[in-house]
Amino acid sequence: MGRKYINRAIELLDQNQPIYYDGGHTGHELTFERGRADCKTWADYINVGMEHGALNMGGLDDYMKGLVDGGPTNSGHKTPTVIVETPVEGTSEEIIRFNAWQFRQILARGVHGILLCQAETPDAVRAFVESCRYPTAKWGVNYGISKGTRGTGGQPSAAPIWGIDPSEYTYKCDPWPLNPEGELLLGVKIETARAVVNVEQTLSVPGIGFAEMGPGDLHMSYGIVRDPSKPLDPRISEARERVFEACKKNGIAFLEVASPEDITSKIDEGVRVIAGHREDTAIAGRKYSLRKMSV
Repeated sequence: MGRKYINRAIELLDQNQPIYYDGGHTGHELTFERGRADCKTWADYINVGMEHGALNMGGLDDYMKGLVDGGPTNSGHKTPTVIVETPVEGTSEEIIRFNAWQFRQILARGVHGILLCQAETPDAVRAFVESCRYPTAKWGVNYGISKGTRGTGGQPSAAPIWGIDPSEYTYKCDPWPLNPEGELLLGVKIETARAVVNVEQTLSVPGIGFAEMGPGDLHMSYGIVRDPSKPLDPRISEARERVFEACKKNGIAFLEVASPEDITSKIDEGVRVIAGHREDTAIAGRKYSLRKMSV
C-alpha cells in the first residue's frame, strides 16, 4: 500500500487501481448544498464540465466548501477529488498563455485537478503544465518544461479545502506523478486530427497524469458522422491506439468509457480512468481489481 494522499484519485492510481468518475461535461449544479450531498459520492472523482458548462467561479467556491462541510468521505479523505474541464482550447502555446487566468481562478477554489480539452500541441500542453505550477516547483524543470508561472495569492482560499496550511499547499499543489509528493492531477483530451498527429510528442511533456481520446470531437474533426451501431471508423481506432500507446510509454493513465459488461477486459488491457458515470460499473470493477479503499 502506498502513502495517504489528499487526492483520493492519485492515491488509487499510485496503487495501480482504476478510478471511476461521475459528473457531466455540460455543466454541474454548483451550490453549497449540492457539495454537501456529493461528498458521499460513489465515485472516486467528480468531473465539473466548464468546457461547455458555465465558467462559474462563485458556484465552484460554494460547491467546494459544501464538500468540506459534508465530509469527510467514507474513505477518510477531506473531500472527493474534483477535476474541472476548462473552456480554453489547447491548440497553441499562445492561447494557453493568454488564458492561464482560468487555471489560476479554478485552482484557487481548491480543486484537485484540471482537464485541458482540445490538447493539440506539445507546446500548448507544456504551457498548461507550467501555468498550473508555482515557480518554486523544481521537479522536471529544464528537463522538458520550464519553471511554473502560477502566481502567489490563491493559497489562502485553496489550502483550507485541502485541510493544510498555505505554505504546505504551495508545495503539494504540484503535478503527480512528475512530483511524487504532488497532489494535483492534470489531464488532456486528444480529440482533433491535429492532436492525433502530435500525440506522441504531446504526451511526452512532463506533468500529465491522465489522457483520453475524445471520440465525439474526434469524429467531427475527421468529418465522420458518429453511429454507435456501426464499427468504429479505422481512423478513430488508430487514434485510440496511438493515444493509449503514448500513455503507456509515458506512464500516463488512460481514460475510456466502460460498462459492467466490459470492465474486466478494460482493466486487463490497462485502462485506469473509467468514464461512463455508472455505479454498477464501479462496483464490478472494484471487485475485480480487489479494491480495498472504502467507497
